[in-house]
Amino acid sequence: MVVHYPRGVLVVAVFLSGLAGFVDAMGFIMLGGFFVSFMSGNSTKLSVSAADGLVTTALTGAGIVALFVVGVMIGSVTGRRFGIRHRSAVLTLVTMLLILAATAHLAGWTPVAISLMITAMGAENTTFEREGEVSISLTYMTGSLVKMGQRLVTAFSGGDRWGWVRHFLLWAAMVVGAFLGATAHRLVGLEALWFAALWGGILAVVIARRPPVPTAAE
Repeated sequence: MVVHYPRGVLVVAVFLSGLAGFVDAMGFIMLGGFFVSFMSGNSTKLSVSAADGLVTTALTGAGIVALFVVGVMIGSVTGRRFGIRHRSAVLTLVTMLLILAATAHLAGWTPVAISLMITAMGAENTTFEREGEVSISLTYMTGSLVKMGQRLVTAFSGGDRWGWVRHFLLWAAMVVGAFLGATAHRLVGLEALWFAALWGGILAVVIARRPPVPTAAE
């Protein structure tokens, strides 16, 4: 089933995907090749590390995956608690986690900051939850590329000509966001988390100003 969203919601989703790329790039640099939002890559790396006998690296990967899942759980619980205001509630949570991450880094607790970054990215993925399932993937770009390919086949077969565009935009936003995140990290380090927090806060305000949508009707 294809879920159709208002244009404004899709714009927010694209900017959230960009935010994920921004944070992910900084995490990738800090963690030496692990991601804070892309768990498929982390799962492969932890498995290869385990096979090579690199126990510490494998445990790092497992810890990142576990924190991400915890973030998803916290985001999902928050969203369900706030019902029709679940989107703005989750985005507020994400913003708070990013602010805490930036503050932790400022205090010299960089491992804590990275842990909060991972948790925030897990929570972000629950922004568009419908009946307990994610309806717009914000960090899983493999899925978006698969859907884009399928929609392109549909377009070439005489169906919806533009159904692939939203998936392309989600992927492109993450790429651009990752470029900006890597550039910001080169310039100011993890202090760039304050930009990420501002980014999340703006999106939380934007989505809060939209009419509330019942979860089951998204």
